[in-house]
Amino acid sequence: MSRQEPGAEAYVPADADLDGLRAAATGCRGCSLYKDATQTVFGAGEAAARVVLVGEVPGDQEDKKGAPFVGPAGRLLDRALVEAGIDRGDAYVTNAVKHFKFKQDAPGKRRIHQTPDAVEIAACRPWLVAEFALLDPTVVVSLGAVAGKALLGPSFRVTKQRGVLMARPALGDLPARDDRFIVATLHPSAVIRADDREAVYAGFLADLKVAAQALG
Repeated sequence: MSRQEPGAEAYVPADADLDGLRAAATGCRGCSLYKDATQTVFGAGEAAARVVLVGEVPGDQEDKKGAPFVGPAGRLLDRALVEAGIDRGDAYVTNAVKHFKFKQDAPGKRRIHQTPDAVEIAACRPWLVAEFALLDPTVVVSLGAVAGKALLGPSFRVTKQRGVLMARPALGDLPARDDRFIVATLHPSAVIRADDREAVYAGFLADLKVAAQALG
């Protein structure tokens, strides 16, 4: 029998604004990741943001600080946004999964990031849908394979679909829009891990520039 999780839907309040969603998410028990994580890491930014950046899962620093993209990957993302011409203050940043998933060999040892599986992505998706119900960005930037699958479906492949300006698909009750867009790229942590970091960063930056051009 395949593993199941209760899912976040029961924890998502109706008619809440982003602050209300953020507060409610602190008590989410929609999947088992909450048991080991320090806290929920919800999205950050304004509802009027013109660009929404969706990552995969919080990292170690995000889990400790309770905010998305505040670790090494976030610093690299901030640098790339500046170089691409995207105002970080005009962005809403979030993750497809709101709790840190990791393995740890022993207490006090380094916590090693783990990729969330399809069950965990599906369990957390109601939060992402609720966020998008309150957002109307011109462009969504999908950062990494997990975010791409959450937004574009299980057949998404970042290596095949990155850097292409696509019409935004439906997301929950949010209808598809051909005047709103999505661009997929790598997660910035993949740039950090790359052997040829300079070349991989250049490709990452080129993808972000596609999003910047759509913003006008």
